[in-house]
Amino acid sequence: MLYDTHAHLDFPDFASDLSAVLERAAAAEVSRIITVGTNQSSSRRAVELAETHPAVYAAIGWHPTHVSEAPDDIRPWLYELAGHPRVVALGETGLDYHRLPGVTDGSVPDAQGLKDKQRRLFEQHLETAAAHGLNCIIHQRDALADTLAVMERFRGRVRGQFHCFVDDVLALRRVLALGSIVSFTGILTFKNAEGVRRTLVSATLEDFLLETDCPFLAPVPHRGRRAEPAHLALIAAAAGQVKGVPLATLAEATCATAHRFFPKLGH
Repeated sequence: MLYDTHAHLDFPDFASDLSAVLERAAAAEVSRIITVGTNQSSSRRAVELAETHPAVYAAIGWHPTHVSEAPDDIRPWLYELAGHPRVVALGETGLDYHRLPGVTDGSVPDAQGLKDKQRRLFEQHLETAAAHGLNCIIHQRDALADTLAVMERFRGRVRGQFHCFVDDVLALRRVLALGSIVSFTGILTFKNAEGVRRTLVSATLEDFLLETDCPFLAPVPHRGRRAEPAHLALIAAAAGQVKGVPLATLAEATCATAHRFFPKLGH
């Protein structure tokens, strides 16, 4: 039994064959899938999918790379949806400084303005999560120090799943020191991802989750094509090999960690 703790089933990539995708996931023993919202409409679609499919649960949030399109206060609808029985987390949320635009003719906010708005919306997710006894799915890219600084203010109230983790062992230790955890994707199977595998070696079985981030980051031998939840079996096999433990042991540990981190995730 495996849990895909980060998928985007509401994306157009799955519009034509979602039922078949879920059937393949079940055949691969992926029994729980968390589909993650990236804005308000995406989050509402995630909830609808969770209401429709017993294996699917939802996370609601606004992705930091899209904050220029967001209102200044997203808490009203976050609070509305966070109480839904199938919503297990807030996110994905966080900070992303990788491709911030510079100052333009005024049609696009300057880079600092976008950083500030990312931070404000990140804090709104954390505030909502704390109020509902939930945790957050964290996206960070080129912004680890600032992301951890924001999380520090919510220490003891909200934990983070730092998804698609590709940072080094030192970064892992900083995340774990906050009481947060990480999750690994199909990148584990990439030939050029030795650094990610070294980080996984340093993590205990209770420190991490598994995810596909589908439709992105399909594992080898599907790299370059659409990822889907069934591919989690390949990611789990790779993780077990890196950790030197049987697949059954790894699956049991990561599912137990998921239940601790997502308290509303059904058994």
